Amino acid sequence: MQRAYRGSCHCGAVRFTAELDLDGVTSRCNCSMCTKGRFWKTVIPARDFHLLQGEDALSEYRFGGENIAHRFCHRCGVKPFGQGQLEEIGPFVAVNVACLDDATPEELAAAPIKYEDGRNNKWESPPAVTRYL
Repeated sequence: MQRAYRGSCHCGAVRFTAELDLDGVTSRCNCSMCTKGRFWKTVIPARDFHLLQGEDALSEYRFGGENIAHRFCHRCGVKPFGQGQLEEIGPFVAVNVACLDDATPEELAAAPIKYEDGRNNKWESPPAVTRYL
């Protein structure tokens, strides 16, 4: 069920709200960015995300096709979300599920995870090995 969650980076400089459904799809990817940052995401329409504070604490990193603005707190280093626009989706925000402050351990444990083979640009297929993600 979709509901509003509050989220933040580790130091609290960046705070946001996001309307999302943790019973829906979350995903973990094996691309270099997601693997090295242990990014666990759920993708939502940009209209369902609201940055409450911390624009001044955010830095941006882009790589590859530069379709996604990976946003991270330059104080604590945590990546609470990424932003982009794709033809299929339109404007979106990829919210770091681990940054949801009021998601319960039970909600996080029950969230379904789709694995994506981003390393080989096969987003609809899981990689051969997923345990490390």
